[in-house]
Amino acid sequence: MRSKLTYGQKIGWGLADMGIVVFVIVKQLLILSFLTNYLGINVAIAGALTTSILIFDILTDPIIGYLSDRTESRWGRRAPWMAIGALLLAFGQIGIFGVPIFASQMSILIWVAVFFALSTLGFTMVAIPYGASAGEMTYEPKERSSLMGFRMAFASMGILIGGAIIPQLAGDTKDGHFFASAVIAPVIIIAIWASIWATRKAPKETAPSHASLRSMALLVYQNKPFMRLVLLYGLMTMAIATITAGLPFAAIYLIFDGEASFLSTISKNLGILSFLFAAFVIGAMCSQVFWVFLSNILGKSGALISGLGAYIILLFILFYALPSTNITTMFILFLLAGVTNGAYQQIPWAMYPDLMDQTRVEFGEAIEGAFSAVWLFGQKVANAIAPGFLAIILGIYGFQSSTIGKIEQPDQALTALKVMVTLVPAAFLFFAILGLISAHRREK
Repeated sequence: MRSKLTYGQKIGWGLADMGIVVFVIVKQLLILSFLTNYLGINVAIAGALTTSILIFDILTDPIIGYLSDRTESRWGRRAPWMAIGALLLAFGQIGIFGVPIFASQMSILIWVAVFFALSTLGFTMVAIPYGASAGEMTYEPKERSSLMGFRMAFASMGILIGGAIIPQLAGDTKDGHFFASAVIAPVIIIAIWASIWATRKAPKETAPSHASLRSMALLVYQNKPFMRLVLLYGLMTMAIATITAGLPFAAIYLIFDGEASFLSTISKNLGILSFLFAAFVIGAMCSQVFWVFLSNILGKSGALISGLGAYIILLFILFYALPSTNITTMFILFLLAGVTNGAYQQIPWAMYPDLMDQTRVEFGEAIEGAFSAVWLFGQKVANAIAPGFLAIILGIYGFQSSTIGKIEQPDQALTALKVMVTLVPAAFLFFAILGLISAHRREK
C-alpha cells in the first residue's frame, strides 16, 4: 500500500514535464520549419531527415526502458537516467540550431542529424523513466488523475516556452533560433533536476527487475487493454503532431493580422505564432481542473471521448475559417483548442498506469520502465511520421523552400496545408474515438 503523495511531491513530479515538453514542441514545431525556411533544405529532404532521426529515437526506447528497470543505485532506478539525460537533451537542442556556415547542404544535414540524434537520446533517457515513475509513486487511480493534472499544468508551461517564448526569442533569423535554444537550455535542466530532488522521498521501487528483455516484452504484449490504448494514443498523437508540424507554415501563409484591436497589438508585438500558442496554453491550463472533474464523473474513457469529439468540431470550424485576417477569431479558436487538447494530454496518461497495474498484480513484476517505453512508442511513431507526412504532401503540391521566410506559394500548396492542419487531424481523432468506444465495450 502506497502512502498518499504530498502536494509538494505532486508539484515536483509535474515540474519535470515542463522541461520534457519544451523539447517535444521544439522538435514538432520548429525543426522542420528551421530546415526548410531558414537553411534552404528541400521540404521532402528535411522531412526525411526529421523522420529518420525520430525512428532512431523509437529504437532506443526498449533499451532505455529495460536498463532503467534493471538499474540499482542509491537514488533509485529512474533518477540517474533522468539527471544525465537532461544534460544530453539540452546540449543537443543547442547544437541543432547552432549550425555553422557550411558550403554544402550535406554538411548541414549531417550536423543537424548528429545533434538531433543526441538530443532525442537524452529525451528518451528522461521521458521513459519519468513516465515509469508515475506507476511507482501511487497505485490509486484518482490520485493518478490528480498527479496528471499537475503534470499537465507544467506541460502547458512547457508548451508556452517551446511554442511561444522560443519563437519570440528566435525572431525570423537562423542566429535567433540558436540564441533562443541557448537561453532555454538551463530551464530544461533545472526543471528536470528540481523534479528529481522534489520527489526523492516519494514512494518508489528500489529493487531492480531481473526479468530478461524478452520476458519484459512478452509481459507488456500480453496486457491487451494496455496495448490497445498505446495504439489509440498513437492515433491521437498523429493528429496533434500533424497540426503542430504544420502550424509554423500556417502562421506564415494562412493566418494574418488585419485588425486594429487590443489583441492585434499583442499579436504584432509577439508575432502570430507566439501569440496563438499563448492562447492555446491559456486554454490548456484553465481546463485541467475541468478534465479531472469530468474524468471522475464520466470515467476516464468517457471524458477523453468527449474531449476528442469537441476537438474534431473545432478543427472543422478552423477549416472554414482559414485563411483568416481576423486575429481575434483565431485567438478564440486557439484558446478553445487548448481546452480540448487538455483532454488528450492529461487523460491517457492517467489511464495507462491503471492498466499496467494488472501485470504487476498478476505476475509480480515491477517493470514500469518497459511499459513506459512501449507507451511512448505510439507517441514517438506518430511524432516521427507526422513531419515527413506533412512534408511529402506539401512537396507533392509544389510547396517551395526558402532561406528568407515567406515567399510566394502555389494555391494548391496552400490548400493542401489548410487540409493538413484541420481535416486530416480530425480524421485521425475520429478513428481514435471509434477505437476507444470499441475498447470500452470489450471491457464491459
